[in-house]
Amino acid sequence: MIQSSAGITRVLLIAGAVCLALFPLAGSAFYLGLVTKIMIMAIFAMSLDLILGYAGLVSLGHSAYFGFAAYMLALTAPKYQAASVWVSLPLSLLATGVLALLIGALVLRTSGIYFIMVTLAFAQMLYYLFHDTKLGRGSDGIYLHERPSLAVGDFNPISLSDHNHLYYLVLALMLAVYLLLRTVLASPFGRVLVAIKANEARVRALGFQVFAYKLGAFVLAGMLAGLAGYLSTCQFGFVNPEILSWQYSGVVLMTLLLGGMGRLYGAVIGAFAYVLVQELFSYEALFGVYAKHWQLSMGCFIVLVVLLLPGGLAELLERLGAKPAAEPDDG
Repeated sequence: MIQSSAGITRVLLIAGAVCLALFPLAGSAFYLGLVTKIMIMAIFAMSLDLILGYAGLVSLGHSAYFGFAAYMLALTAPKYQAASVWVSLPLSLLATGVLALLIGALVLRTSGIYFIMVTLAFAQMLYYLFHDTKLGRGSDGIYLHERPSLAVGDFNPISLSDHNHLYYLVLALMLAVYLLLRTVLASPFGRVLVAIKANEARVRALGFQVFAYKLGAFVLAGMLAGLAGYLSTCQFGFVNPEILSWQYSGVVLMTLLLGGMGRLYGAVIGAFAYVLVQELFSYEALFGVYAKHWQLSMGCFIVLVVLLLPGGLAELLERLGAKPAAEPDDG
């Protein structure tokens, strides 16, 4: 008999959050930027996990919302002034939510392979919109001359141009997204989503409006992906059409497979594992000429993880946390 490892897993997650909070005390600017990038990817992966891991909706077009919000910031920012976060962020998220609502209202009328292909088609439409027209400046992309500002009047305690400030902002938002999704999934809405994944026909027979629940999850996931895209543009000060491509949707899907679907912390673990393993396999001093073929090594690594740990690396964490329970006393 095995005792629940939830308590031990929770302690490990809290310890991980504390380590992340203390990391800037020891990390250089390069590693701060790397971990910031990973945490943004974790937000992106958690947004996909909501519809994939909990609602069973396999999307190959999730990068559409990541890239659309990034372009919204780049296109609406003043040319030689800093955009206000208090205006640009709500605007980007609202626009991305409307886009997800429109796309979701259409694609959720399909299922299975048709759903996968239609989500891919919409993402590719957006990709070519920004790649082949003057709107997105083609493959050259758009640069931000100034990072968005959180200033309120003359009061500006946080500067997104400061590596430490951006790091802590992204960390706070990653934790906020995690807690938000945990709250949503623990609510009746989240329980219905899980039930839809398990047996959609039965949930519909019980009188629930399955389409409305799916659409609500789809819009929320799109807006959270948009948040990740907005933060990515804040970090790099640049956006190009590649972040709208199906390959980028594939990357976040691989991240979920690596970390473990249906576990929000699995998305975070997968983001850290994917980026750090990528950095390892592309390290030329260690792998020499094979470093340029890091995708092959990464593919083999993901296949091994999926074969040995069907629940992803999060399953390994749960196995380490589990321990045999005491046998009942017959006396």
